[in-house]
Amino acid sequence: MTTPRETSSTFPLVALLTLAFAIFVNISVEMLPMGLLLPMSRDLGVGEGAIGLLVTVFAGAVVLTSTTLVHLTRRVPRHVLVVTVLIVFGVVNLLTAAAPEYWMIVALRVVAGLAHGVFWTVVGAYAAYLVPKEELGRAVGITSAGGSLAFVLGLPLSTLLGQALGWRWSFAVFGVACLAGALLVRRMLPAVNHLPDVATTETGSVAMPQREPGRSTIGVAVAVTATAVIMLGQYAFYTYITPYLVERVELPEVWLSPALLSYGLMGALAVAVVSVWLGRKPFAGAVGCMVVMAIVCVVLSATSTLSVAFAAVLLWGLAMGALPPLLQTRMLQASPTHMLQSSTAWYTTGFNLGIGGGALLGALVYEGVGIQALPAVLLGALVVGLVLVLADGARLARARRASNAA
Repeated sequence: MTTPRETSSTFPLVALLTLAFAIFVNISVEMLPMGLLLPMSRDLGVGEGAIGLLVTVFAGAVVLTSTTLVHLTRRVPRHVLVVTVLIVFGVVNLLTAAAPEYWMIVALRVVAGLAHGVFWTVVGAYAAYLVPKEELGRAVGITSAGGSLAFVLGLPLSTLLGQALGWRWSFAVFGVACLAGALLVRRMLPAVNHLPDVATTETGSVAMPQREPGRSTIGVAVAVTATAVIMLGQYAFYTYITPYLVERVELPEVWLSPALLSYGLMGALAVAVVSVWLGRKPFAGAVGCMVVMAIVCVVLSATSTLSVAFAAVLLWGLAMGALPPLLQTRMLQASPTHMLQSSTAWYTTGFNLGIGGGALLGALVYEGVGIQALPAVLLGALVVGLVLVLADGARLARARRASNAA
């Protein structure tokens, strides 16, 4: 039987890679409707916007329940929760593959969203229990590779399966992958002690949490808010990337899977950069990624030329692949130790509020203004996120100067 462990001096590569695989299947499941938007729309007899809203429904369940569920499951071993959630994901996807009606799929996506909120609350903080603070950026970069791999392999594979065999096979394949992931996690991921002993004074009363320089609720709030805003813009655009490429820049539909694969490969490259270098500089890395994405939005707003747009999409994939792990690292570094679980829950809520709200916002812009307006939505979100991150960086710099002066 696996026993809980504390942070070890040995870098836990196998455990982190196991988490990365769990994240891979989880993100792939969340994003499935994006790659299958066109065939699902045709088969189920609903509009493309309705399929995009499956992402909103999924994320909405996370937003409304994740903080409650993290409280209800706070004493359940983290290892057990990861295994259980992956089993739930597997069963839900197999049922979705057989569901004949759109409303049934909506209900199943709600169930998946409930499980997803628990999953990210757990895995979002898992690396912090496995490695010391100075290795956190590297560890998050490795686990985040699972999310990038979902775009590199998961999303293009689901799109390809949907085109070749039908969208239901995509859900079935990833349902089996989730069950396989549960077995892998059960065997390879060590349990951790997520309920450290509460410090007490000599009289036996509970001691107040120790002051931790650089860690505060303000830093957590800024990281969560910036993440939510940026994801709002990202998924307003990316949820409808397949019709954008087909309708706006006239990419042949048969080339959608290779195009999404190229986007994902750039994201994987970015995660490698985070793991090796940028993970130690989350502030500078996040600012740089947001600037690059803003430039991409300007280019995509101004062109309908396929070659130019495709090059911009590749650059977008590079910057977006690095940005989420950098923001997550910044949140974990800002969180006081006693707030790690609740901080991760709020981060999960903010992230999925952005995803769900973005998919909804994208649907409204797509139907009301036109698909050409979506890059401008992402640009606006990036400007807000950049202001928040820069302001927080200035706040930390002032705090450091004051501390040095004292």
